[in-house]
Amino acid sequence: MGHRWRRYTTAGAVLLAAASAPLAQADRADPFAGSPGLGDPYYPLDGNGGYNAQHYDVTVDYDPPTHQLTGSTRVDAVATQPLRVFDLDYSGPPISQVRVNDQPAQFDSTGEHELAITPLLPLLPGLPFQVRVDYAGPVTGTDGEGWVFSPSGGAFVAGEPHSASTWYPLNDSPLNKATFTVHATVPQEWEVMSNGVRVRDVVQGANRTVDWEMRQPVAGYLTTIAVEHFDFLEQRRANGMPLLSGFAPDAVKDKEIESRLPEVLDFQEALYGPYPFDAGGGIYVDTDLKFSLETQSRPIYAPWTDMDTLVHEITHQWWGDSMSVHYWADVCLNECFASYTADYLWPERKEGKDVDGMYRDTVAKYRDDPKFWQIPLQNPGAGREFTSVYYRGPLFLHALRRTIGDAAFFPAIHDFVTAHQYGNASMPEFRTFMQSRTPRALDGFFAAWLDREDRPSDDFLYPGSLRA
Repeated sequence: MGHRWRRYTTAGAVLLAAASAPLAQADRADPFAGSPGLGDPYYPLDGNGGYNAQHYDVTVDYDPPTHQLTGSTRVDAVATQPLRVFDLDYSGPPISQVRVNDQPAQFDSTGEHELAITPLLPLLPGLPFQVRVDYAGPVTGTDGEGWVFSPSGGAFVAGEPHSASTWYPLNDSPLNKATFTVHATVPQEWEVMSNGVRVRDVVQGANRTVDWEMRQPVAGYLTTIAVEHFDFLEQRRANGMPLLSGFAPDAVKDKEIESRLPEVLDFQEALYGPYPFDAGGGIYVDTDLKFSLETQSRPIYAPWTDMDTLVHEITHQWWGDSMSVHYWADVCLNECFASYTADYLWPERKEGKDVDGMYRDTVAKYRDDPKFWQIPLQNPGAGREFTSVYYRGPLFLHALRRTIGDAAFFPAIHDFVTAHQYGNASMPEFRTFMQSRTPRALDGFFAAWLDREDRPSDDFLYPGSLRA
């Protein structure tokens, strides 16, 4: 350790000597520059190297009629290498100033979302630092990659894998999860919802200020803010946990579905262990949104929400939120499990459905359709990650269950997701873990279901009780 610290002290001297040189954009060959991405094969510029974000404190003032956003975000981080320049991911309104450790810093925006920051004094590894970014301007509505405008004039933020950078700067990768606080000020007739626990809701004059805290680590795309004329539903679980849900004006009809949230959480806990967050609920929008999204602790639900959607998004609180993917090629861990739980386990256990029969019917329908099988479940490819995991993922997990048996399957998936709580996991890790729970060789099964682009052979397609 002493050798390393002597080396860093020397590096600090080099950094100080170089810090006075103007740096509009980081030289990526510079050993004292944080990398502009974290190497995801699909999105190589997502996230940034050289530091770990620990906490985001986001203060925003949003005016619905003008879509004007005024923001100031503080990022608490720890340097993991000597840094004279590093990046944040940001694609929101224009920036007025950046400060690092309360000193003015140079900054430059490049590409779609790279904010290169050059602090006045270099940063040394192992030491905490703070970044404050101030910004203001109108936001632009999208169809699901950031801000979405509502019929009432309100707005919310949603999108996977990108959305957070449209309203605050961050290290935007599931590999760097952090705790999160938002302080939002809006005209007093509007309400604000976000992640975690609502800790303040105060009206002063013409304005309302609402504070939300997400006390467990969260990936950027799983954070949200929603400004709307909400009608609220407040519930509590048997253990006292608060469940707060909000409904846009034309979404109030969904209160009946959301009233079953305590039942759904109890069902999920029996499968995957204790609910991993301090609070729960839902944000029900009335915008023509093409997807619902598992925003952490409080999913966003599109107008077409039904019980299947509710169960699916709540499953994600374990598979995807508390335990997040390592890379986006691992997305089956999120969507295969959410789809299987909603499409098979809930109907089987709550409605008495014959899920083996459902499986056989689906396989029979698509058995000779090459398009159904052509996108692999593991590493489906950039732009294709949200495809086969929904329709073929449940079949894979049901076939795996019938291959190793319920006595091995259910304890194994429970143990896997709880072992990775608040962290990350990959599909290769999942394959290795499942093999450790059964004497039956799974290499051929996994290769057929996860790696290939054609239909598995009948041995793997009809294991156990699925044989005709």
